Amino acid sequence: MTIRNALASVAVSNLRTATTWYESLFGRPADSSPMPEVTEWKFDGGGWLQVYENRQRAGSGSVTLAVSDLEEQIANLESLGLDAGPTIVGKVVKVVMIKDPDGNSIAFAEATDPRIGQ
Repeated sequence: MTIRNALASVAVSNLRTATTWYESLFGRPADSSPMPEVTEWKFDGGGWLQVYENRQRAGSGSVTLAVSDLEEQIANLESLGLDAGPTIVGKVVKVVMIKDPDGNSIAFAEATDPRIGQ
């Protein structure tokens, strides 16, 4: 067996509301809706984010999205009225964190070490 890719997912309480919010965050509609309770976005570097309706699990997830320019991402978040808070700077990555309307944590991370996967 060979694993070819990975999907991240977050549970939300209302798929329609969450889909609208994520469309605004990503600046584009979902790439697919493979079943009535799921919407998905595909990213250029590989990987997908699935947003799915599950009221019992909503708000307890987290996902990290790799970005090429964290400052640009912060400016985009601010233009959407989202407060990214302080930038956390580590030895190989810098990160900001926001919450979706259900409370799921969404980290935006820029690798500062070229050896780290983008």
